[in-house]
Amino acid sequence: MVDNNTIKQAMNSTCDEAYFPALGNYRKGKVRDLYDIGDKLIIVVTDRISAFDAQLKQAIPFKGRALNQITTFWFDKVKDVVPNHIISSPHPNVLIVKKANPYPIEMIIRGYATGSLWRAYEKGDRIKCGVSLPDGLKKDQKFPEPILTPTTKSEHDEDITREEIIKQGLVPKEVYEKMEAITKELFKRGQEFAAKQGLILVDTKYEFAEYKGELILIDEVHTGDSSRFWVNSEYEEHFNKGDKQRSIDKEYIRQWLLDQGFKYGQEVPDLPEDVVITASQRYIEEFEKLTGQKFEVIKSNKSIKENIKEELIKEGLLCWFQ
Repeated sequence: MVDNNTIKQAMNSTCDEAYFPALGNYRKGKVRDLYDIGDKLIIVVTDRISAFDAQLKQAIPFKGRALNQITTFWFDKVKDVVPNHIISSPHPNVLIVKKANPYPIEMIIRGYATGSLWRAYEKGDRIKCGVSLPDGLKKDQKFPEPILTPTTKSEHDEDITREEIIKQGLVPKEVYEKMEAITKELFKRGQEFAAKQGLILVDTKYEFAEYKGELILIDEVHTGDSSRFWVNSEYEEHFNKGDKQRSIDKEYIRQWLLDQGFKYGQEVPDLPEDVVITASQRYIEEFEKLTGQKFEVIKSNKSIKENIKEELIKEGLLCWFQ
């Protein structure tokens, strides 16, 4: 693991943005900076973090690199299940990907009663995206079988049912059925692998696109931003006591915000230094536990943005004078 002092020092040199005007066709997402370069996209995964559709003011050191490297690790592990959009990764924070046509939904699959589903359940909601939930569930209880709770893909994602997706023509019926089957297989693969690493893959989301008539997987896979991970050895004890599970993902930030009384639409509070450091540690811990690799701090006199620029120049995507 990376020590606290190293993370603290890195707080002054995070990758908050990666804007290169010469690349043109720029779009800034919550976490990613994207460039459309014709038949390809350049995706820079920054250290920005969002929660509850809100952009936080502080970046998390090493987050972008950890997320991107977990994604490339997982895309490779599940390429036999479904093709993906990756062409190359010239820098730890960068992906060069195929330019595909994304489907406007996110396939969310849940193995446990937790997160937003649990918060709604506590208020009395017993239907989630067309799925009926029984009375008597306990927080963090495992479902007999994972459930699918898709959402629309927009600035503010909204729950939607399988029937609505097909009726509205968001995804053709035969394609959606294939997406469902692949989602279940990906989640099964992820849970089995995570268990070997001492983790529980609690829930996650997948995004799909059409590329030259083929269904492919895009965006990210089994990262701390798109998934929830718990420590397997601690699950039963926390569940039986009704304690919070120890998460090594973005849930730590979400829970901190909720503990401050944060609600949708409010101004996001500043993250204290200790919260930023802990969040960084958890992203690094997730990387190391999932991949089995040691997270190496790359020492450089240049900023992450400058290093990214150098790699894009080597790829022939930028010129030195730009």
